[in-house]
Amino acid sequence: MFTPKYPTPDTAPPPAVLQPETAVQAPAVQNPAPVAPASNRPMVQLTPGTAIALVGGGTAVVLVVGAVLVSLLLAVAITGVSVAVTAVVLRSLVKDMHKHR
Repeated sequence: MFTPKYPTPDTAPPPAVLQPETAVQAPAVQNPAPVAPASNRPMVQLTPGTAIALVGGGTAVVLVVGAVLVSLLLAVAITGVSVAVTAVVLRSLVKDMHKHR
């Protein structure tokens, strides 16, 4: 159940190996390469409906990611402001404590 299912290998002919020419040779008559049969892989057809669905899905992902990032940035900003206010209050308390001695 969890073993991968590999697709069948392509039936394209192997690439031709070019031999370096050492002497001038007469052009050899070559047979045309056999045509590879069509692949059995399913083709993805992009219809207008699927294109609209892809654009809508992409837009939704961008909006959700943007909202999450903005909320994280806002949380960091609020935390920074609260730490700064706490530091100012503590500084003033320590300053008043030293004055009353």
